[in-house]
Amino acid sequence: MFKKLSFIVIIFLYADIVRALELKGNFFQGNLIIGKTEPNSKVLIDKKQIKISNSGLFVFGLSKNRKNNVSIEIVKSGVSKTIIKKIYKKKYRTQKIDGLPSKQVTPPKEVYERIKNDNKLISSAREINSDLTYFSNKFRIPIQDAIITGVYGSQRILNGIPKSPHYGLDFAAKQGTKIKAMLDGIVTLSESDMYYTGGTIIFDHGHGVSTLYMHLKDVYVTKGQKIKQGEVIGTVGKTGRSTGPHLDIRLNWFDIKLDPASVLDLKK
Repeated sequence: MFKKLSFIVIIFLYADIVRALELKGNFFQGNLIIGKTEPNSKVLIDKKQIKISNSGLFVFGLSKNRKNNVSIEIVKSGVSKTIIKKIYKKKYRTQKIDGLPSKQVTPPKEVYERIKNDNKLISSAREINSDLTYFSNKFRIPIQDAIITGVYGSQRILNGIPKSPHYGLDFAAKQGTKIKAMLDGIVTLSESDMYYTGGTIIFDHGHGVSTLYMHLKDVYVTKGQKIKQGEVIGTVGKTGRSTGPHLDIRLNWFDIKLDPASVLDLKK
């Protein structure tokens, strides 16, 4: 009788796990997926445990070239349920950009150390795994009525030389145009002159989710500062590797580079 009751309890727990799981986001390469399940559960993505908030929120990202399906395992009171989600492919463009200074396409050896240090600062900011849950809120476009001139995943050919794909979203706008924060966050990097990205800001939104703004003329925030969505954080510039005034934004889940368009409503 005891075994029968235990079996029935397990069935109910299993059913509760299935009913409680919510997933927001499309399972395409490069997308951010936000989930919610019962508090005090464990969440494993591809068998690796990730952070879950006290209210049951969690988040993860799908890499640009991911081919395998993703495994989502929820464990509650010793009972686990695994869901397999199919990953859909995106088509990526090719983009040619000419007129860049040669040192920006192939940097001289004397700036290698500077670039290395810049990359360390950016990597450190992206490694933060805070308890913030701002990522679960709706993102807003940083510049209204701007023209999108570069998209995520496009193969970049700079001055005729094939380079790494573009991992951001470019908004062309006049120099000095105000840039607004897309989401509440804590500033984890604020630099006015990085070699490739120029004026650069990174925000932590919790659980490894971060956003980056680059090529800024003016930077109005400082590291450690809490910023509310919609606050002006800087102005559009053409600093770093840039052929003209524009804002390049990035979205990351730790070191996985994601498509900013997956969290923005670009139709408005």
